[in-house]
Amino acid sequence: MDYQVHTLPNGIRLLFKHSASPITHCCFMVNAGARDEKDGKDGLAHFIEHLLFKETQRRGTTQILNHLELVGADLNAYTTKEYTCLHASLLKQHLERALDLFEDLVFHSTFPDDEMQKERGVILDEIASYLDQPEEAIQDDFEGILFKGHPIGNNILGTPESVNALSKADIDDFIDSNYNTSQMVFGVFGDYDFNKLIKLFGKYFERVKPNHKQEARIAPAAVLGQTHILKKPISQTHCIIGSRAYPSNHPDRYGLLLLNNLLGGMGMTSRLNLEIREKHGIAYTIESAYTSFTDTGIFNIYFGTDAEKADKALRLTHKELKKLRDNKLGPTQLHQAKQKFIGQIALAEENRMSLILSMAKSLMDFNRVDSLEEVFAKINAVTAEQLLAISNEVLDANALSTLIFEPGE
Repeated sequence: MDYQVHTLPNGIRLLFKHSASPITHCCFMVNAGARDEKDGKDGLAHFIEHLLFKETQRRGTTQILNHLELVGADLNAYTTKEYTCLHASLLKQHLERALDLFEDLVFHSTFPDDEMQKERGVILDEIASYLDQPEEAIQDDFEGILFKGHPIGNNILGTPESVNALSKADIDDFIDSNYNTSQMVFGVFGDYDFNKLIKLFGKYFERVKPNHKQEARIAPAAVLGQTHILKKPISQTHCIIGSRAYPSNHPDRYGLLLLNNLLGGMGMTSRLNLEIREKHGIAYTIESAYTSFTDTGIFNIYFGTDAEKADKALRLTHKELKKLRDNKLGPTQLHQAKQKFIGQIALAEENRMSLILSMAKSLMDFNRVDSLEEVFAKINAVTAEQLLAISNEVLDANALSTLIFEPGE
């Protein structure tokens, strides 16, 4: 992939990919997320992400929001288990506004008490809204089963109790312990001269004091497969099946990505969609997902269906998993699976904000960004024998856990 990187003395990196477009997409990513929270501080990383937009030493909330919106830019942020990210899309002549604002938000936010109190209410509403969506809630509850007792298993939003207890001292401690300047990337996808961009980047970020503290991440302990059935005030049955999976640096990661796409990934021709929805018509949504972290991963399958159809959907899902464990893909099946996945990846490159976010994460995780050609080569190198071995490891019936939300009180 054609990209350039410049590293400041304090460790903050500039990642640049050229695009002959009047629109710029940029992001500021920090390698600190929900899994880095201390015990009892659930939701702290997400709380900080919200509060970054409230007040800095130079700006109030309205000034922060207006700084980019008044020139038509789109500003947002998100928190994951391992990352916090601010991002914006704007006309290319306004990039300096984003650089100025992001540096101010990340390094000069003041976290005043009144804004903390207001934002608690916002997040409590967000938690309540999320709990009203069983297809969302079941995902987090399932992670809580797979990673019980480990921060990866905690809800990114936290709980009402934990959010209400968070203090300014907690915020300061988290930022000091986890906002490592060598683990920060400012990504830019736009039409600029790189040398001029380096000068502009340095104007705002060279003055940041280096902080090389980084709390060591503890890998989760092993877990056995288990089944949980919970009654919920819902109209449908929701089910999730899955297991621990490969971390982001695992040699079989691309094989599992391919297997996931074949089984229940994008499009209408995944095996699960063809069997459960198209052939039997018993679930509107059935999909699989693979998420990798620094030292572990998650593979899961989700579906929602009417209560009387849930057992059949579950049996058919396990039947498809058994096929993958027992039968090696033929040459034509393997070729078709690769072509479909490669085509989807190529099309996804058209979403330029998603691309720069993905590139920034890759630079953070691997200190490099693979080109499309390198990604395609890794996919094409996957063999039928590898897929069979991956299926028997990740989809092992004894290792799979199941969580079911059933209608009831």
